[in-house]
Amino acid sequence: MRETNYKKLAYTVEEAADLLSLSRAHVYRLLDLGQLGSVSIGRSRRITSAQLSDFLKGLEQRSGLPRANARF
Repeated sequence: MRETNYKKLAYTVEEAADLLSLSRAHVYRLLDLGQLGSVSIGRSRRITSAQLSDFLKGLEQRSGLPRANARF
C-alpha cells in the first residue's frame, strides 16, 4: 500500500493556538484585531499555513524595533 504524506494547509483555532503556544481566547483576539488572518469554510474558521507564517514574520519585524514604552 502506498503512503502519501500531505502537508496540512489549514488549522483550526485550537490547533493554531497549540502551534503558537497561546490560549484559544488569545488566538480569537488576534483574529478579531486583524493581526492574524483566517478563512471561513462554511461555519468554521481555519488559519492557513501561509497566514501563520505571515503572522510570525510580522512579529519578527516588529521585535527589531524599540518599544515605545521601553525603559533604559
